[in-house]
Amino acid sequence: MEIKIGSAPDSWGVWFPNDPKQMPWNRFLDEIVEAGYQWTELGPFGYLPTELNQLRSELEKRKLGVSSTFVMRALEVPALWPEIEKEVLSTGALLAELGSKHLILIDDTHTDLFTGQPIAPARLDRDGWKRLIDATHKVADIVQRFGLTVVFHPHADTHVEYDDQIEAFLSDTDPAKIAICLDTGHHAYRRGDPVKFMRRHHARVRYLHIKSVYRHWQQKVEAEKIPFAKAVGMGMFCEPSEGAVDFPAFTEVLREIDYRGFAIVEQDMYPAPLDKPLPIAKRTRAYLREIGLG
Repeated sequence: MEIKIGSAPDSWGVWFPNDPKQMPWNRFLDEIVEAGYQWTELGPFGYLPTELNQLRSELEKRKLGVSSTFVMRALEVPALWPEIEKEVLSTGALLAELGSKHLILIDDTHTDLFTGQPIAPARLDRDGWKRLIDATHKVADIVQRFGLTVVFHPHADTHVEYDDQIEAFLSDTDPAKIAICLDTGHHAYRRGDPVKFMRRHHARVRYLHIKSVYRHWQQKVEAEKIPFAKAVGMGMFCEPSEGAVDFPAFTEVLREIDYRGFAIVEQDMYPAPLDKPLPIAKRTRAYLREIGLG
């Protein structure tokens, strides 16, 4: 087992490229190092500097490596393809220059994150599903030019979130081109068992997001149909040591399969008081060391 532990802007309450509620990017970079991490994701495109020399300088002086970043778009909507292609090309080129090997791809949400109002069908019909699968393969083909692999991220309130949807996605995509980013918290949020999933599908899982949920909050959110962003604001996602995901058991599976790759800590927080993330990040880093995860 060889795990590279990192964190991400998400754990500092960053969801958007620009938002006055969010922590300034330079403070985030300082604090992720102070918390004990050597790897970071870039977060939403534009949050960290996008000019290569500036970004590289800021990372190098903190001895931080970049594991990946994400593109999140409605992959099943053909009219969006020109925008998706442009974003994938620019993001892929930047990641390659920084030595990254993965691009995280996420289908966009089918609800408004803040109101919970539907903006697309919760489940795609056959044609919509085929468009999503085809677009995923097209993204994979593009990023291969940069030496990157797509790691697809099943995500709450998207068209790939529940176990049956993830199984269908795995069945319908080319394992030579497309891997999975298993987000333990999002998987548990939709009643999945990330320990069992990892044991069953470890050959396709090339990248991990480490997070957890409070089970009682998950049940309340599901029963009352609380919007995702509101659930996050209520404190749905919690420190790994406190939530529903059995991380000692998860770590044991990683040992059994000899997992080699990234495990990036994310604890969804938005908005987050500026003094909240760092103590949590420090406690989480200590807990992961304690259980032998990194």
